[in-house]
Amino acid sequence: MLELNAKAKLPTIFGDFEIYTFKFPNEEEHAVVVKGEIQGKQDIPVRIHSECLTGDVLGSKRCDCRDQLITSLKFLGKQEAGMLIYLRQEGRGIGLLNKIKAYSLQDQGYDTVEANLMLGLPIDKRDYSFAVEVLKYFGITSIRLMTNNPAKMDFLTDNDINVSERIPIKSEPTPYDEFYLSTKKIRMGHQL
Repeated sequence: MLELNAKAKLPTIFGDFEIYTFKFPNEEEHAVVVKGEIQGKQDIPVRIHSECLTGDVLGSKRCDCRDQLITSLKFLGKQEAGMLIYLRQEGRGIGLLNKIKAYSLQDQGYDTVEANLMLGLPIDKRDYSFAVEVLKYFGITSIRLMTNNPAKMDFLTDNDINVSERIPIKSEPTPYDEFYLSTKKIRMGHQL
């Protein structure tokens, strides 16, 4: 069961938010960033973002993670109410070490799917159970989901969260992430 650990004000360059941390069995410490009053509200914009140290923090051009995070925060900062759930599941859930191993294989010409499989790992190991519990904690059963990933939408729907709208997150491909984005679209069904 989800239990509130702490919350605080979080003024940012994108707007004024509150940040929450929750206790959730056997999980990393995830962050929940909230704009405005969300308790019991429906159809608010929500971004569920999985941690990407290389992209989010270091500005890697190998992926579009940082672009998606910044685009989401800019959008949420302009809304009356909304939420970003930041999940600590690096590298689509395989962890930083395995992600760097997969990068090494990608440097040899393999795509992100092939690299994970060659390492004996799942293509995508992410779990969105925490996000579902957070939404239920706030009494939210219907959201406008900021995503390009249909698997994320399916997970939420399968767990009684209505995705009333998909808000696409667009970013311009670069020479560094073009192959990665193409792989996500073709092999993983992302709606880019």
